Amino acid sequence: MTNMALFCDFENVALGVRDAKYAQFDIKKVLERLLLKGSIVVKKAYCDWDRYKEFKATMHEAAFELIEIPHVRQSGKNSADIRMVVDALDLCYTKAHVDTFVIISGDSDFSPLVSKLRENNKYVIGIGVKDSTANLLSANCDEFIFYDDLVREQEAKQKRAERQTPRKAATSKVKPSAARSEADKRQEALDFIVETVEALVVERGSDEKIWGSMVKTTMQRRKPGFTESYYGYRSFKDLVEEAQRQKLLMVVRDQNSGQYTLCLPATD
Repeated sequence: MTNMALFCDFENVALGVRDAKYAQFDIKKVLERLLLKGSIVVKKAYCDWDRYKEFKATMHEAAFELIEIPHVRQSGKNSADIRMVVDALDLCYTKAHVDTFVIISGDSDFSPLVSKLRENNKYVIGIGVKDSTANLLSANCDEFIFYDDLVREQEAKQKRAERQTPRKAATSKVKPSAARSEADKRQEALDFIVETVEALVVERGSDEKIWGSMVKTTMQRRKPGFTESYYGYRSFKDLVEEAQRQKLLMVVRDQNSGQYTLCLPATD
């Protein structure tokens, strides 16, 4: 199991998003991608929060510890950078179970930190906006995720949902409200499992097997309160079988382990 620690240079990424003319920075897009990889055990965001008050509620809801850094530069060095480096190295040396560090910034000043973390056998993921990310930083990380790609993936997902909405509305038109509510919940679970499999395929590549147990664990990381029974299914297996019946997913049995893998149906 991957255990991740997130360190966010908030002002850097918020300004990068603004300069790229995207809607304001959405931390949920970042977390959704990272939760495909494993558990997030530490979340810290560094900023002069008096200057970014409109983001505080969203970051609190995402369970980030907000580290207040007054906007003062000493010797030309950003205080947030220094504090973030100190905290990341402290965690590196004291918490052996944290094996992956996520640096949310495009600032090249974090390249020495990345090198030191990797020297200590930590896997480092960087996240930043493409046009405001230094090549030195992105090249130094084990993996770099551009926020621009997360925005494009979200837009594509919304377009798919919009195409499906008229069809769902037509099939539920004649149902009583109570039955429609139950059907809506069942459909919500189907949408969630399909979207999770799609995301895992993007994250891991189409050649890697997506095990059923992996999908369930990932769904629970992304939505900790998820239970099949709430959505009207007796078990996760029932949910998978319903997705298969509706030709939303394909189920393939592994002869060696007796377990099953999930994949997306072939498109025309």
